[in-house]
Formats: sequence, structure tokens, C-alpha cells
Amino acid sequence: MIKLKTTEPMDAFLQSDRYVDFDNAAIQELVRELQSGQSETELVRDIYEFVRDRIAHSWDIQATDVQATASEVLQNGHGICYAKSHLLAALLRAAGIPSGFCYQRLTLFDKPEDGHCVHALNTVYLSEHQKWIRLDARGNKPGVDARFSLDEEKLAFPVRKIYDEVDYETNFAVPPAPITDTLESFRDGNGLEMYLHGLPAAL
Repeated sequence: MIKLKTTEPMDAFLQSDRYVDFDNAAIQELVRELQSGQSETELVRDIYEFVRDRIAHSWDIQATDVQATASEVLQNGHGICYAKSHLLAALLRAAGIPSGFCYQRLTLFDKPEDGHCVHALNTVYLSEHQKWIRLDARGNKPGVDARFSLDEEKLAFPVRKIYDEVDYETNFAVPPAPITDTLESFRDGNGLEMYLHGLPAAL
């Protein structure tokens, strides 16, 4: 578990913007459906599991269209990890729960010779526990088993320093330009090409 570097005020992690567009009517409606009087921690878990399990990872379903904003991900039912993190942050912020973004540098296809890519995670502030945690909504599959956990992180991918993989410690309130520029650059339906050859290798 890393120590997150959070330099922006808490309000910054509750804002709507182009990519975390939680003022969208469908996002607002979904949050109301997911809220059922549960505790804050239980609500975070329920929202996280919705995005992890109900929204497909674009590569897993070999989708060619590229989603960037939270509302697009919800409408189309899929996105790569960058886009899914935008939806998770939007849903949490719509519920009044601070959420941000953090990233890992990982090998693209499990071998260093395949090159590296940046992988997106979410940060969530739990006021009940007075701490930030990281969650990975990439989506589970054989060999990937990310889960909600308060104490021991259960992310999709462990960082392997021997392969020059990195846990970036910065807790971003908005997704950084290398992430959003990548999504915008492949809006023309080249999602598979983006995943194979267009992801940033580092932040």
C-alpha cells in the first residue's frame, strides 16, 4: 500500500468537469438507484462493484469505439481503464464522496519486451475511516481479481519492480493530459490500435 500524495483541496475531488461529467442525467439517476440507505463505505463498495462488473473493459470485448467521458462510458457500457475510472469518479462525486485518479506503469502484455503502458486506478476518500484508499475498476477476468478492501489493497495488477513497473503516488483531482489526450486522439474508431500501440508508456 503506497502513501498517496494529495496536494489539492478536498473540494477539487468533488467537482464536475468534461470527463467527470456527473451532472449528466443518467449518472444522477444511477446514483439514486444505487443509494439504498447503506453506510458511506457500503455505498462506495456498491458503486465500485457496479463499474467493475457491469461496465466492460473495451479490450476484453474487442470494442473499436473509444469512450472518454463518464457519461459516454455509462451510455455505451464499456471503456478502457482510463474511461472506467472517469465513470467511477463521477458516480462517487455525484454521491458527495471525494474521488480522484492515480496510475501505475505496467508491462503491456505481462512481458517487459512488450513495452509499458499507464494503467488507471481511482482514489476514494472515506470520511468514516478518515483515509484515502485506491480501487481498481478495470474489470475482473481469469488472472485478474480486484476487490474492494479497506486495509489490504486488492488491485488488478501488482507492481513488479524487476520489470520497471511503478506505482505513481500522485492523487490527481482531474485526469492528466497524457490520459485525456490519448482518448481524444483515437476518437475515430481505432480503439484496438490505441490499446496495442497508443497508450502512454509513462507519466
